[in-house]
Amino acid sequence: MKTRKKPDLKNHKSPNLQSSQELNLKSCQDHHLKSCQEHNLKFYQELNFNNIHTYSASERASKVFTSLEARPPFKGMSISAFLSNLPAILKANDLKNIARAIVGAKEKGKPVIVMLGGHVIKTGCSPILIDLAKNGFITHFASNGSAAIHDTELARMGHTSEDVASQLEDGSFGMAWDTAALVNSAAKRASELKQGFGQTVGAMLVEDNAPFNSRAILSNAFLLEIPYTLHIAIGTDIVHQHPDADGAAIGDASLRDFRIFAASVAKLGHGGVVLNLGSAVIMPEVFLKAISVARNLGHDVTHFTTANFDMIQHYRPRVNVVHRPVLSGGEGFSITGHHEIMIPLLAAAVYEMVS
Repeated sequence: MKTRKKPDLKNHKSPNLQSSQELNLKSCQDHHLKSCQEHNLKFYQELNFNNIHTYSASERASKVFTSLEARPPFKGMSISAFLSNLPAILKANDLKNIARAIVGAKEKGKPVIVMLGGHVIKTGCSPILIDLAKNGFITHFASNGSAAIHDTELARMGHTSEDVASQLEDGSFGMAWDTAALVNSAAKRASELKQGFGQTVGAMLVEDNAPFNSRAILSNAFLLEIPYTLHIAIGTDIVHQHPDADGAAIGDASLRDFRIFAASVAKLGHGGVVLNLGSAVIMPEVFLKAISVARNLGHDVTHFTTANFDMIQHYRPRVNVVHRPVLSGGEGFSITGHHEIMIPLLAAAVYEMVS
């Protein structure tokens, strides 16, 4: 093996008075070139950029302008000022457009359907959604079973959300008999009387004079006479663990609610709005099937607005709520953020958009 002689940098003189750093770099480059030659390494062709065509940025079409930038907040600013000071860009614009669509739907007498996951209830957003419904900005609530269970427990006991990890250890998770008794009884009553499942849960909460009914979506929907439909997947809810769970009744009541839901979806065309708040699987799937049924029966369910609000943008909400339903006309939006921030912000925007 040959020993490479080190370059004599000490006595090297350059007419340009190169620094030792530059000499070291040149030595490395020379060594690399020699190494490439010794190993027959290929030199690849480089594209010559000398004849590239350029232009002035001042004359170019652009998407972002200083006029769209945010204005700083200030102490005591109003909600209206806060919203108008947001950047007129991307999601800030989308939030305002969703609020305008909700206001427009009310003015046109079109449905505003709010689909819920359980986390929306657990983050304390029920009073805000109830207020929107009372003011005519929500015409239909639809949820999976967990949202109704949390809403029921908060209405009756003022608390919900057990410690799953610790209670799973001894098998006590989900074994609250009183919660199961009401929801499972509602399924049987709804099936027997041919009424809506969610409607019946709301009616029973009102009949029981639950102490926290004023903040329960189920109770308020019943009193406002707007649908709250329950869309159940058997085995996903704690009430299905109990001996009084009747699969036939649950299935019959939930299927009836699907048909009630489809009736609202059939009216969405040309101005309606659908919001999916925190349901990653159940409600996006139910919504897609309801659209198919409505269109199959000849209803013009096009040119409406959809929006998905969640902490993470999952596949089914993105595809089944935001994208596919509005391919033939309409707009779909995705807003990422925590419910306890985004839902109050949306509600504030709605009220500010009222002319």
